[in-house]
Amino acid sequence: MICETGCGRLMRSDGGSSHSRDKGFWSFFWSSPSVRAIVALVAGSLNVFAFAPFGWWPLQIVCVAILFSMVSRSSVKDSAILGTIYSAGWTCTGVYWLYISLHEIGGMPAWMTILSIGLLAVGLGLIVGLAMAGARWWQRQMDVPDLVLLLMILPASWALSEWTRSWIFTGFPWLSTGYAHTASPLAGYAALVGVYGVGWIAALVAGYLAMLTLPRTSGTRSKLWIKVNLGIIAALLFFCGQVLRGVEWTQPQGNVISVRLLQGNIAQEMKFNEASLGSTLGFYYAMLTEKPADLIVTPETAIPITRQQLPPDYLPRLVEYARSAKSHLALGMPISDDPSSYTNGLLLLGPSMTDLGSPAYRYDKHHLVPFGEFIPAGFRWFVNFMHIPLGDQTRGAALQPPFRVNDQWVLPNICYEDLFGEEIAAQFRARLERPATMPTMMLNISNIAWFGDSIAVPQHLQISQMRTLETGRPMMRATNTGATAVIDPHGKVLTELAPFTRGELSTSVQGYGGMTVFLRFGNASIVLISFLMLTIPWLAFRIRKGSHHVR
Repeated sequence: MICETGCGRLMRSDGGSSHSRDKGFWSFFWSSPSVRAIVALVAGSLNVFAFAPFGWWPLQIVCVAILFSMVSRSSVKDSAILGTIYSAGWTCTGVYWLYISLHEIGGMPAWMTILSIGLLAVGLGLIVGLAMAGARWWQRQMDVPDLVLLLMILPASWALSEWTRSWIFTGFPWLSTGYAHTASPLAGYAALVGVYGVGWIAALVAGYLAMLTLPRTSGTRSKLWIKVNLGIIAALLFFCGQVLRGVEWTQPQGNVISVRLLQGNIAQEMKFNEASLGSTLGFYYAMLTEKPADLIVTPETAIPITRQQLPPDYLPRLVEYARSAKSHLALGMPISDDPSSYTNGLLLLGPSMTDLGSPAYRYDKHHLVPFGEFIPAGFRWFVNFMHIPLGDQTRGAALQPPFRVNDQWVLPNICYEDLFGEEIAAQFRARLERPATMPTMMLNISNIAWFGDSIAVPQHLQISQMRTLETGRPMMRATNTGATAVIDPHGKVLTELAPFTRGELSTSVQGYGGMTVFLRFGNASIVLISFLMLTIPWLAFRIRKGSHHVR
């Protein structure tokens, strides 16, 4: 005889679709494919309000729950359509500001800009659509109930789809689910499993909410104890996350350094204008040399030309100031080693420099923006519709060392690069063999003027907040138009300049040492968890199938 466990019975029961058993309100609400499509579009579009600057993070869980509920009642094909529509609405409302950079600043025709954003939304949507369809297909293959679909298969598929978005075609993980939770109790999990792990836990809670809408005749719906127990587990997820927010994964290390972060607020259409170049250089020279600090930072490409194109005495005078003021000057500027190539770089001028032939430090941007900083093969015709300076850059090395300011080690990244937490974590792991040079703080220099006065500015700040939660390190941000800020290791913005103003942020920053779990394992943890959640139903299915053969 074969003894069946409770898990085995649960995995066997009610494996079919539940949409045919819906009655009453939910039957009316989900009955029409067109209604479901409209609901998916609206839910995806509303999702943007969960992120900065709005911060209504519970709305995001509700929106994902609506999608999951519809998927549990849909065919494989319809699940793909619903997931694609949901994600497309999410993308269009979340990154509408691409219209500003492509059309209003870049000069691309309006019709082509709208079409391009639409194609991007559909392309990213297909990833979610395939994940939803794959989850529904996997449920049917394994003959498991909707409870398993909603609490195991769909959350895992959701996490894997977001992880895929982070690397496919160089990646575009803007507005990944976890970013909505930098101020929610779920932020406590970031140091363990990163932004995609936070997104998985949010999707798990969404799956529980979707389970509450299952038809009353469903095998899981009829058992009140299941709903109550799972509700307790969902509440515990938030409670544990809040407790984890109080865990000190890293500790203060070394002495505080004084910092001046400059915000030029130079309009994008003026930044590379030859007529205004002299005033730009003069402004930043005056700001850099106004008063000393341990570290003085300009935004990304604040100096919009290479050092070979600068007036001959410009950098030497800054070097002299760095030596006399005992300050480290971090300049965002293009760096060219030969006439045919240049990088988007950061050049550090330090107190110990003797000449420009050996700068104190140099960082070259590694993760470039497609179409804006490099031209994908076969797409030069597309880029020619825009007027983007510095649009065909050379990629820097994947691993680059931090630079030293007194007894602190600063790890820089440029603009878009701080979307990629795995790449930043890899920089820390690369220093494990040289712990004396382990980064103690991070620096992001950015120019978000490309996106005007839009929600891109607070969205990017929220992304940096997630990086501090993952790494347990503070982040300094020097930007052209905002958000110039300092974020502590717990994701809290300590001080910030008003966006779209000209000025400097003078403050002090404490470095931190130690390793979070995420720094040690990166995204591997959540990918492994997700595949495990997909494998458990398969193992139960194989055991059940073997039991039938024995009988």
